[in-house]
Amino acid sequence: MPARTSKTKRRGLFISFEGGEGAGKSTQTQLLLKRLMDVGESVVLVKEPGSTPLGSRLRGLLKGEVSMSDKAELLLFLAARAELVTTVVDPALDDGVNVIADRFSDSTFAYQGQTRGFTQALIADLNQFATGGLSPDITFLLNLPPEESLRRTRPKVELDNRLIADVRQAEEGQQKFESRPLAFHKRVAEAYRKLAAAEPERWCVLDGRQSVDALSEQVWERVQDSLKKAKRNARRRTGVPVGEQGRPRLI
Repeated sequence: MPARTSKTKRRGLFISFEGGEGAGKSTQTQLLLKRLMDVGESVVLVKEPGSTPLGSRLRGLLKGEVSMSDKAELLLFLAARAELVTTVVDPALDDGVNVIADRFSDSTFAYQGQTRGFTQALIADLNQFATGGLSPDITFLLNLPPEESLRRTRPKVELDNRLIADVRQAEEGQQKFESRPLAFHKRVAEAYRKLAAAEPERWCVLDGRQSVDALSEQVWERVQDSLKKAKRNARRRTGVPVGEQGRPRLI
């Protein structure tokens, strides 16, 4: 799904991070936020579900505070995304602000599509309605073997298909996806690989087993290139230099 365009110039880059549990998405989003701030770029960091009052309320429900049907889960994720796009992401991008997302639409295709049995076509239609067709300019997939993912997120684990009793729980019900068996995480990992293969121009697949610093350097190299291209394109469209960026923002 291509990134949405408009008649007005849009200098902001929309960058998302995807991957399984424990892949290091939160670490890399924070490092990229700092780098963009250090070079004077305006930037907003968002997390799904969350980063809006509604999204934060729904996050607790989706992380296991209450049980729900698969249909309800899918629609609540989309409701949180719709609110995020409408109130945060779209306004920021329209203002020329870069947006970093810790998960976005691809998580729904990977998790709800692959493990809940919903068709890709259904999710695509619902997501189109929720986001208005917005898609990241760059998506980084931190590709981590599911076995390593579970080792990072659980202190003691049996790597088989049985239910795991010994699961790290910082708060009751807050490890809904992390606590699923290995087979679940293998399906998610495979779904991400298929998504990346379908749109190689948007996706940047990185080996999540690398060091934090090595990953950060590769992310920054790709983002720098994209920023330069975006600014050149903006100058060509408008015939004037790209203006100075505003202050960084964190949501």
